[in-house]
Amino acid sequence: MRRLSLAFLLAILASVPAWAAKADSWLEIQSPHFTVLTNATEKQGRHLADQFERMRLVFHAAFPRMELDPGSPIVVLSIKDEKGFRALEPEAYLAKGSLQLGGLFLRAADKNYVLMRLDAEGDHPYSVIYHEYTHLLTSKAADWMPLWMNEGLAEFYQDTEIREKNVAVGGPDAGNIYVLHEAHLLPLETLFTIDQKSPYYHEENKGSIFYAESWALMQYLQTKDFQDKTNRVTDYANLLSQNVDPVTAASRAFGDLRQLYSSLEAYIWHGSYGALIMRAATDVDDSAFKLEPLTPIQADAVKADFLAYDDRTADAQELLSQVLQNDPKNVSACETMGFLAFRHGHLQEAQKWYAQAVQLDSKSFLAHYYYAAISMRDPSLPSDDSQIESSLRASIKLNPSFAPSFDRLAVFLAMRRHDLDEAHKMGLIAVSLDPSNFGYRLNVGNILMMMGQGKDAISVLHQAARLAKSPAETEAAESALVNALQYVDDQERIGEKDQEKDQ
Repeated sequence: MRRLSLAFLLAILASVPAWAAKADSWLEIQSPHFTVLTNATEKQGRHLADQFERMRLVFHAAFPRMELDPGSPIVVLSIKDEKGFRALEPEAYLAKGSLQLGGLFLRAADKNYVLMRLDAEGDHPYSVIYHEYTHLLTSKAADWMPLWMNEGLAEFYQDTEIREKNVAVGGPDAGNIYVLHEAHLLPLETLFTIDQKSPYYHEENKGSIFYAESWALMQYLQTKDFQDKTNRVTDYANLLSQNVDPVTAASRAFGDLRQLYSSLEAYIWHGSYGALIMRAATDVDDSAFKLEPLTPIQADAVKADFLAYDDRTADAQELLSQVLQNDPKNVSACETMGFLAFRHGHLQEAQKWYAQAVQLDSKSFLAHYYYAAISMRDPSLPSDDSQIESSLRASIKLNPSFAPSFDRLAVFLAMRRHDLDEAHKMGLIAVSLDPSNFGYRLNVGNILMMMGQGKDAISVLHQAARLAKSPAETEAAESALVNALQYVDDQERIGEKDQEKDQ
């Protein structure tokens, strides 16, 4: 038998495409409130799901009024090593000198992603889990919560220690303490105004002091509130939610910022960081967890979706091409292709991909919604009324808290005069879900006009006008009001003439 030369063997190996190499084995573990996808072992995946469930119970005990379960699924991508993690993390952190992440939270419209690496360094084995879960719970406040508070809370809760009879929250963090003793504190006015574009948030030599100081300040404030039986952190949050700027809100809630800075310095150098002890039941029945192996194609479809929402479009499209080449009817890949096309303004292409996902019985409320909304916006696109209506109803069934689906169904029914009473009902639900939305109220007003209820329409349109945020919206409301007032005036004149005839 002839022996193959080493050079020939190397040439053969070099010709094998990278994706043909042995793929990782992926597992899906479903717990009552989380879905964990991992390329690690079953034991690690189950333990991770268990830790998320336990931390959820801790937050339930700490914040009994907080809504702990978002309407969209929580998907945890748990990566076993740095190489796999860096293939998915944001491009901003891939550059040399960038802060090394151990995990991140990414909120999409129809799901919540947590990306984490299991080999992340640190004294606390679950710190990344708790850090990212804190971000998940505070994500609804992201519009008004400054970055230092967002990260400070996550850093504060990341060192939570779940014990048999109690929970220790906000204990000392060795990494942050080391940074605080090696670097100068940022002025509080600077800390309070740092945002995602700031180099203090991304660059390793600056990002570290930002995280460390955010943790120290939150640790100090939470400890003082506990000791003094005050609610300064809550007061600060309430001011922020009322659109008070972070620096002014801090002055009102915490007092003189120069004094706060001095107190923080003294607190750091004194070094008496103590955990807050709270009692909380954290027993979890892991026998209810469901395990399912994923095929490489299924795993790649999920990774591609994460990359798409992570703004790594080229990487997402490359992976999607491989998935669709091997499985043209992969519904997840079709949904992600639709999302990418829609985000880049390619509506015809987006509608095509969403239509394919809908035909494949998509379970994504967004896929059904976008298919219908794009089809309604451009009647020249291939679609049929029955499928548009069916998709809108499917979207509502899949997510009854998504206001746009109710609004679009209201408009669809009204435009076709199918059932104006139901159209009005759908419009009112949209308004109830998003009371500050100008367009929803405008549409309800127009539907009332179609129903011949002019006076009710005027009342709704006045409310819409007060919500207008642009000259175009103001003009639209005024135009609709003029028509409604004219309609009511005409109806009254007709009524007066009818009365004269009767006399």
